Amino acid sequence: MRLLFSLVRKRLGAFSLALFLSILTLAAGIGLLGVSGWFLTGAALAGAAGATFELFAPSALVRGFSFLRIGARYGERITGHAATLSLLSDLRAAVFGRLIPLVPLKGVSSRTGDFVARLTSDIEQLDLVLLQALLPLMTALAGAGGLALLLALTLPEALPIGLAGFAATALAVPLVLVATGRAVGTATVKASADLRIAALDGMDGHLDLAALGALASGEKRFSEAAAVLRQAKLAEARRIALGPALAQLGAGLTMAGTLWLGLAAVEEGRLAGPVLAGILLAILALFEVTGPILRGAARLGSALAAGRRVEALVSAAPSVRDPVAPARLPGVGTLEIETVGYAYDNGRAVLADVSLTAGPGERIALIGTSGSGKSTLLSLIMRLDDVTSGAIRYGGIDIRDATLADLRAHIALLTQDAPVFIGTVRDNLRIGSPFADDATLHAALGNARLDAFVRSLPNGLDTWLGEAGATLSAGQARRLCLARTLLSPARVILLDEPTAGLDAETETEFLGDLLTAAEGRTLILATHAAVDRAAVERVLRLERGRLVPA
Repeated sequence: MRLLFSLVRKRLGAFSLALFLSILTLAAGIGLLGVSGWFLTGAALAGAAGATFELFAPSALVRGFSFLRIGARYGERITGHAATLSLLSDLRAAVFGRLIPLVPLKGVSSRTGDFVARLTSDIEQLDLVLLQALLPLMTALAGAGGLALLLALTLPEALPIGLAGFAATALAVPLVLVATGRAVGTATVKASADLRIAALDGMDGHLDLAALGALASGEKRFSEAAAVLRQAKLAEARRIALGPALAQLGAGLTMAGTLWLGLAAVEEGRLAGPVLAGILLAILALFEVTGPILRGAARLGSALAAGRRVEALVSAAPSVRDPVAPARLPGVGTLEIETVGYAYDNGRAVLADVSLTAGPGERIALIGTSGSGKSTLLSLIMRLDDVTSGAIRYGGIDIRDATLADLRAHIALLTQDAPVFIGTVRDNLRIGSPFADDATLHAALGNARLDAFVRSLPNGLDTWLGEAGATLSAGQARRLCLARTLLSPARVILLDEPTAGLDAETETEFLGDLLTAAEGRTLILATHAAVDRAAVERVLRLERGRLVPA
């Protein structure tokens, strides 16, 4: 919530306008019903008595309040929702920005679905805090002031009943709903996250589940998660349904108490009957604002639980930080890995006493079975996490003494699952070099042997690739990611299983092109594929976390 309200300050003008329009809408509604009640009752009594009644002024007021209410309501919805959507966009950007420093090797969560839930549904829950909690509540406080003024001028003895009824409905009951709804809200948010995890796990692992004949168990897990969410949502829906009922009950009791006192005042001649009718309908209009407050209060438990989940994510301290007094890495240097060891948080060792030196322009191939530590070693060179023991140096400087931006300007990593982002060819390439011109982009594509294909496309560099590069073959997608990596100014290129998922022929062609394209740069290639030993200076093997000659 602290992060949310820090972002609200950026949109304070829009929210202030929405609040003003909300108060204006409420005031126009009170005026509309109040004048209508007085007008209709006065006209009826005058007609029964055969007296004359001025119709023009009250009918003009009814029309004026009606048009004002429509316009203010429309403006309030437009500005309020626009400001809230902009705020949620800011919040997502801020949360994602906080996620970037959380390293993938020791992140705050190992479940992709949980990250997705926090970035989507949890943040969406927070719109309740403003649209259905704070704005209606502030509007209600302004409305309560108007009610107090109205009763003080017309029926002072009803002032305690009016304010007590409104305070109970707009403040006391919502607080009770919030306090008693925390458990329901927490269960709903957790069940929603569990369902997303089950769905994403099922989609990501569909082929493996099918191969192992475990599709039925995956479907069962998803169905169980859906059933839990259904029960949680039903429990929350029952609480939400209380909102309109309690709003009507509060309005009814307040109007009954006011009517009781008002009838006595009418009998004593201190209050005109049409004025009493106007007061009662004005109270009814005022209580309109309690509906959103009560509905929001019933759902605020979910919003608070979602806020806690988002807060836990953004408050997690990254294990990799820039040094206070950073050293600057040289333009060209030797990469030294000195007796490096690494273990996960659970104590399981991945690397032990790994030592390696790669001079400028040297090509080294790392081979080894899956799980031998190849990907972990490359991640440590990129400082996606810090080594448990030993040191990694570039140009004689420990990489922990340099800023992450400086390190990654000197060392680039192409992973086996490097994504093609939704967008154009140009959009994807400029991730590697944001200000590269077309000639530079085509040169990188040429080095990756993809330039002829891109030039053949109807829109060339501006061709839309679709989600995850749906319009590209696996080999073309891999070459596009290689071109993006080659656009980086880095003098050291790390390649983690760059041919994973390619057929044998495409794999051989890709490796040959890769070695040519990276000419002049230090290259460390972690692969399971057969490597042309003539194309590299050394081939090393990782076995059980230790580096041995191949």
